[in-house]
Amino acid sequence: MTMQGIQAAAQSSGGMLYLMALLLLVALTVIIERGWYLWRVLTQGTQLIKEVTGVHKVSKEAFEALVVQHPDLPHAKVLEAALHHNLEHDFDRISDKLEESVMREAPHVDRFLWVLDTIVTLAPLMGLLGTIIGMFNAFQVLGDVSNSPTKVTGGVAEALLATACGLFIAILGLVALNGLNNRVRVIMHQMETLKMMLLNRLYPHYHESYEEQKKVLAGVRARSAA
Repeated sequence: MTMQGIQAAAQSSGGMLYLMALLLLVALTVIIERGWYLWRVLTQGTQLIKEVTGVHKVSKEAFEALVVQHPDLPHAKVLEAALHHNLEHDFDRISDKLEESVMREAPHVDRFLWVLDTIVTLAPLMGLLGTIIGMFNAFQVLGDVSNSPTKVTGGVAEALLATACGLFIAILGLVALNGLNNRVRVIMHQMETLKMMLLNRLYPHYHESYEEQKKVLAGVRARSAA
């Protein structure tokens, strides 16, 4: 289709094709930006979990090095919550703090995906509206008896272009949205896994503290008995 034909189709659709071109641009921007960000977070998160797996007890030096190495990673915020926890508090408190850090990072992980979800729903509707407007314009040609029927069929074809564009944008956006949502799901699973790993590695600190308290209490009782 020539440029003049595209302009004619856009005008016959009431300008809807121009709006859908803008939707396509926004959708591609979100897909590229989120795709790159989520891929980077997923890759670095996998590496971070592998490094934490080799640590059997929370090490302040090792975990601080991981936080410095991945400062913008959501997983690093979970590590910071574990490092800043006061071991004098109850063990149940650390679980709540880690869960809070996970929930705080969740909006950053799936940011802008609602825009893509809206475009997937909106694009076909805008295409249908453009087709309806185009059909009105096409059938108005019949009001002039001097016009040939081919002008009507040509107008209908131009009107259907809007629906085709809307469906194309929706299909592209839906495939990308499902892929991005799957990455978000895996990243959130990584953060939940990291949370459990940190809980398991913090428990020995509480166990050692409990054993020390038992020894101190036993010594006090022995002195009292003497």
